[in-house]
Amino acid sequence: MANLPVRIAAAGLFFALPLAGGAALAQSADNPATISISADGDATLVPDMATVSLAVVSQADDTATAMTDNSTAMQKVIAALKEDGIAEKDIQTANFSVSPRYQQVKASDGSTESQIVGYEVRNALSVKVRDLAKLGAVLDRAVELGVNAGGGIALSNSDPSAAEDEARREAVANALAKAKTLAEAAGVSVGDVLSISEQSSMPQPMMFARSDMMMAKAEGAPPIAAGENTYSITVNMTLAIEQE
Repeated sequence: MANLPVRIAAAGLFFALPLAGGAALAQSADNPATISISADGDATLVPDMATVSLAVVSQADDTATAMTDNSTAMQKVIAALKEDGIAEKDIQTANFSVSPRYQQVKASDGSTESQIVGYEVRNALSVKVRDLAKLGAVLDRAVELGVNAGGGIALSNSDPSAAEDEARREAVANALAKAKTLAEAAGVSVGDVLSISEQSSMPQPMMFARSDMMMAKAEGAPPIAAGENTYSITVNMTLAIEQE
């Protein structure tokens, strides 16, 4: 990280001194000397739940047949999810669409034009699986009953507050330690904390694409590695500076 200038203004004079570490030390005739610092902290937590996208896509020559086929398959999927212990509140329709399918055909004059050759119905569910031990079996059974498309799996935590608090404590401790080091290097000492703010970073979802869905149908329940989620917090602090 590039050195940031430390600006000290007194008696109409301006001085700039370099300090490393993403901090700034400032003083003016009207304002007390302060030091601003940022630091990170993180904590890990093993996921205990997953949010899964499951979709049934049906195609037919007419909308009525496509709708009937799709509805029949989706009803079986929802019933199976409930049988597997998924609560009704954890099953939510995420997307539903009916669209024509086109094909390029050659006209009598030699030109090409788009022609409707059928219809496609897509019905997608967002499903929360709160017992990860059941996740592979739930996916396998859903595919067997008609699920043929899926968006992704987000492995998460039902209550990440303990990990977030641990990350906050680490970030604050790192910020205070960094501020003390910089202040000592400048020949001053750290005073009261004047302001503090934070930004958080949440884990990203793991993708589980349609090809994986089709593989699950052929090979049985896919293995799911839970791993760990990392929760990161960045704190920004401003502290008063006491002259030695």
